[in-house]
Amino acid sequence: MTSYRNFRTELDAGKTSCVETLAGAFHKIEEQGELNAYVTILRERAEAKAEEVDRKVKEGTAGSLAGMLVAVKDNIALKDVRLTCGSKILENFTSLYSATALERLEAADAIIVGKTNMDEFAMGSSNENSYFGSALNPLDRERVPGGSSGGSAVAVASGTVHTSLGSETGGSVRQPAAFTGTVGVKPTYGRISRFGLVAFASSLDQIGPIAHTVYDAALLLQTIAGHDPNDATSSMRPVPDYTAGLESADVAGMKIGVPKEYFIEGMEESVVASVEDLKKRFQDGGATLVEISLPHTEYVIPTYYVIATAEASSNLARYDGARYGYRSPNATNLEEMYEMSRSEGFGEEVKRRIMLGTFVLSSGYYDAYYRKAQQVRTLISQDFERAFSEVDLILTPTAPTAAFKLGEKTSDPISMYLSDIFTAAANIAGIPGISVPYGTDPTTNLPLGAQLMAPHFEEGRMFRGGAWIEQIVG
Repeated sequence: MTSYRNFRTELDAGKTSCVETLAGAFHKIEEQGELNAYVTILRERAEAKAEEVDRKVKEGTAGSLAGMLVAVKDNIALKDVRLTCGSKILENFTSLYSATALERLEAADAIIVGKTNMDEFAMGSSNENSYFGSALNPLDRERVPGGSSGGSAVAVASGTVHTSLGSETGGSVRQPAAFTGTVGVKPTYGRISRFGLVAFASSLDQIGPIAHTVYDAALLLQTIAGHDPNDATSSMRPVPDYTAGLESADVAGMKIGVPKEYFIEGMEESVVASVEDLKKRFQDGGATLVEISLPHTEYVIPTYYVIATAEASSNLARYDGARYGYRSPNATNLEEMYEMSRSEGFGEEVKRRIMLGTFVLSSGYYDAYYRKAQQVRTLISQDFERAFSEVDLILTPTAPTAAFKLGEKTSDPISMYLSDIFTAAANIAGIPGISVPYGTDPTTNLPLGAQLMAPHFEEGRMFRGGAWIEQIVG
């Protein structure tokens, strides 16, 4: 599927229609069913919307995202549609309301095609933790698409939609984007309302777009961003035009920081080589490279997993079989209902993280782990503040490897957790980050991702750098 920008040009010129494009998308979804990108297809809903948008196009009243085909991660609520979070415990749950982000999408005349596969409750880096089975990487079906927004990345990379929405807690949009050769964006914390996003770790979670191009991602973000009275953590800051100037983006005069701590043991040689090559290209483009230090980088993963699991243990306490979701048929009393519904309804990784989170919040360990992690979080945030006083953007790899094989890391949780080593810091600090395809692994011919991070609410600067990378790749 072409980029949305190209599609919109053809749509406005009368060379195509939403109904025609949607029919092709559904045909492709059926053809590629083995990829397991979707858990719910919204054919009737989407077809009705496509007819409505085609009428609006003819009348000249179509919205800014008219006809944009969008897939949505299945932890973002859409009224009267199943909301599973990739879990048995919510397998048959139907949402009673829509997320603010999705209301804004549809108000701009985007067409939601379906809900996508994901790691259960967004806990995972490979999509292998889904109750519905793993989504497969369309570039190599024996490899993972990344996670937890794996299905959203596959939906875009396989050409079934123009864009998709995922969610980010520690890299769950950027890492799948890198693994599938797409563009993935984690906005500043508070830039997009979290109302209707099922909570994993509330102080880290953020909705983010995946797209074929930087322009499409920027357009989608500016449409759904902005304050929401239903989310007290959403920012009051005005949303700028993120697409302005992207056609002729340049990096001349920019200072690009390269943190020495992001070149670590275990990185694939191709990842190192791609970043080194991109550094030279930045210099050729008139940017100044600055070696910077983010000294608390080694504590990012332990800090992330203490804070995220602690918040998850609290957020997931609501799934007890009493009010909604799965209820064990084998329970004979109230206590058994709680215990058995959760034991049978949650997968192994979710249970592991709930137990870890409960432990770090427990009496006698709260100060040693959770409070300490919050203190280190402040230090990590201060590292970025100091760095951005010297540079405009920070350049790193998105992930230490290309997409790995299915089953390769499932028996080693620590190895899986380290997949987020370059992305989790942005969530901890609340800053924006983008992954843009740059380079390939010569052994597997799989894409690699370059990551740019920017100061709080400087997504425009980040998109400028990402669009420039896109231009030099061609």
